[in-house]
Amino acid sequence: MPSPVVLDSSAILAVFLNEPGGEIVLPLLEGALLSTVNLAEVHMRLIELGASAGHAWSRLHSVQCEMCFFSDTQARTAAELRSITRPFGLSLGDRACLALAIDRKATVYTTDRIWKKLDLGIEVEVIR
Repeated sequence: MPSPVVLDSSAILAVFLNEPGGEIVLPLLEGALLSTVNLAEVHMRLIELGASAGHAWSRLHSVQCEMCFFSDTQARTAAELRSITRPFGLSLGDRACLALAIDRKATVYTTDRIWKKLDLGIEVEVIR
């Protein structure tokens, strides 16, 4: 059985904005996992790009990802990843995504190439 898939904000945005790599993510959307922290990031970015809040929210929920609440276990992991990821400049959203992938033993999809340098015991797929 294949491992679960976690999507980073950048991977979802690649689909929504028709960016390179979006074609890799598109067939993974249904059933992929998305942290609610990353949900907030994508929602914010779509609004910044001019979408109405209602349209952006509806679009996010149309992709059929499993929205995963940011648990206390993931919060702890994200906080503890800070020292490892600080040299690479990862944000809280990045660490929340990685924490979900670690928690679910999932493959994570992102556009952030630097994630390949992290040794976290999970598979990282860079989509471009």
